[in-house]
Amino acid sequence: SERERERERERERAALTEQHRSHGEDGTSRVTSPRVGNKVTVVLGAQWGDEGKGKVVDLLAQDADMVCRCQGGNNAGHTVVVDSVEYDFHLLPSGIINPKVTAFIGNGVVIHLPGLFEEAEKNMRKGKGLEGWESRLIISDRAHIVFDFHQAVDGVQEQERQQQAGKNLGTTKKGIGPVYSAKAARSGLRICDLLADFQEFSERFKHLASQYKSMYPSLEIDVDGELEKLKVRSLDPMVRDGVFFMYEALHGPPKKILVEGANAALLDIDFGTYPFVTSSNCTVGGVCTGLGMPPQNVGEVYGVVKAYTTRVGIGAFPAEQNNEIGELLQSRGKEVGVTTGRKRRCGWLDLVLIKYAHMINGFTAIALTKLDILDVLPEIKVGVAYKVDGEIIPHFPANQEVLQKVEVQYETLPGWKTDTSAARTFDELPENAQKYVCYIEDHLGVPVKWIGVGKSRESMIQLF
Repeated sequence: SERERERERERERAALTEQHRSHGEDGTSRVTSPRVGNKVTVVLGAQWGDEGKGKVVDLLAQDADMVCRCQGGNNAGHTVVVDSVEYDFHLLPSGIINPKVTAFIGNGVVIHLPGLFEEAEKNMRKGKGLEGWESRLIISDRAHIVFDFHQAVDGVQEQERQQQAGKNLGTTKKGIGPVYSAKAARSGLRICDLLADFQEFSERFKHLASQYKSMYPSLEIDVDGELEKLKVRSLDPMVRDGVFFMYEALHGPPKKILVEGANAALLDIDFGTYPFVTSSNCTVGGVCTGLGMPPQNVGEVYGVVKAYTTRVGIGAFPAEQNNEIGELLQSRGKEVGVTTGRKRRCGWLDLVLIKYAHMINGFTAIALTKLDILDVLPEIKVGVAYKVDGEIIPHFPANQEVLQKVEVQYETLPGWKTDTSAARTFDELPENAQKYVCYIEDHLGVPVKWIGVGKSRESMIQLF
């Protein structure tokens, strides 16, 4: 019962307080350094996204108690295959497939509510992995809401960029940029606003809609229709004060907490290939701000690296192969975006880029995915340095124009020309495949903890 739970919490608090006190000789007690609490394990993309984070999260979620999303919105796409059932996630943390997991959508996430319910119901129909999801999902009351008109604005803005500059940003048109812009401009609306006073919420909604209408006269907004949709579905049982919820999770009984990043390092609003980036911080800093937790609670940080490089949409891509190698990687790797359905551009593994992602995130280990896609190649190139105007540069260029001019220096490694998809241990991999993995580890100074050689859960080789 609620009363028993409250008593249990009181006992935990008393135990914690006792732990923190030490007694001086004069009998006075003083608080010493507080207990750090539970640590969170973080899974982040180390390239331009689509590295296979969903699979790593799925693996770790097997024995997790809690799985969190900290940034982005339904512009992300994670595909997870369980017992031949393929689930597609965009907003829900993919770890929710585990029936014992509590899923948490943090304040840094922007939520399109119709999209959230639609996604849950669609995945419910696919298999039994999502039963009871409503009782296992917690949403932070500080998360911003994506409205249908944000999505329409996203499309209009892309059209205007195309007309004015001859190139757009290649957004997913899910309204993510406009809603983060509104958040920064302090005109956004949050989950807590929706649940507080619907009359007040409606007024602010109408005001925001008219602001967009004056900026984009061609925009059609069904104000009453959208408000009606927002009113109908009850969110109350799922919504909590996210900061308090997170604090209790970190300082309660031991818990395995997993954070799944969306997008990736090179799409980060600060550190990515700006302006061809997403609108949130998808590097490790976004975990603290997006969940409301201190850095001292960040534990393992796993970087997910595809064994080659891909990128969706436009923007600089130094290691891109506009040739039969690129085509081979694209077709063998089935490189098509989960969210957009766009073909991905492909190229060799770029270690300059991964090193840069590691500088920002401090990876404690790496998951190397899709190694099997390279099985047919007689030799494999790896980007190890960037030259600009004939000089090797020690950093990753911030400016797009400079990045376009970069000349990648490659090391050529021998291929293994052997099917690796049946390998289940490191020793079962061909010698040259083992050497490829060791080369990556040595160059980055980060151990490889997993190697992916196929789609299923079983095809992740764990090294330690």
